[in-house]
Amino acid sequence: MLTAHLLAGCGSTHPSLPFDPSMRGTEDLSSDQVAQTDFNRTLTIAMRDNLSSLVNLMGKLYRRNPREWRKSGKGSLEEAIAAVRLSIESRTPPPSVAGLRDIQLLAAALDPNYAGDRVAAFVYGMADTIIAAHDGKTRFYAFDLLSADHVYNAARNVEAAAWLLATRRDAAGQPLLLANEMTERGVNLSFEREFGALIGRLDLVANLLGENTRRIGINYAQNFMFFRFLPVR
Repeated sequence: MLTAHLLAGCGSTHPSLPFDPSMRGTEDLSSDQVAQTDFNRTLTIAMRDNLSSLVNLMGKLYRRNPREWRKSGKGSLEEAIAAVRLSIESRTPPPSVAGLRDIQLLAAALDPNYAGDRVAAFVYGMADTIIAAHDGKTRFYAFDLLSADHVYNAARNVEAAAWLLATRRDAAGQPLLLANEMTERGVNLSFEREFGALIGRLDLVANLLGENTRRIGINYAQNFMFFRFLPVR
């Protein structure tokens, strides 16, 4: 009866995953949550917050590098951000890097010879890398099986991307993108904090996935040791 009530009260069985940076905590009750365990909810919220961090990072990069969003042909910074968000939601890369995926996109975005909107390619590349490591999904259910190794590798890729962003230069010796700033006027390490949050969440998810897999084996062994019959339906 509870399941029927939830299904009747929700307009969408598979709602899209919002990643508004202003959202924190949990989300409104939806019918698909019936198919989610507490662990699945944790993974889903972590993915939402990772995508929100990327939107924050994109806004910061565009503000420090306004020439990049102007390459997109959009009329404003807000339009450029909205276009990249839509491309992430639809898993459609920006036209200048069409046909590339995950780490290929990151390599292109950090290539000194790349002439397109570098911020769009970089942020989309990180989003695609993270989503690919989660088996191409942004919401997770009881029947989903994710690889802890893939998520761990995604965290290392974010670390590498952050380092390359801070160190790589063009032919004139200028940074490909302006990010962290340490000058006499002040210190801006907000980019480093955003990258740190992404890496921390990915590492936590990788550890949780490893522990979840280990517990499945332990629970099976405990059931066998104590002669507990396992459910068949």
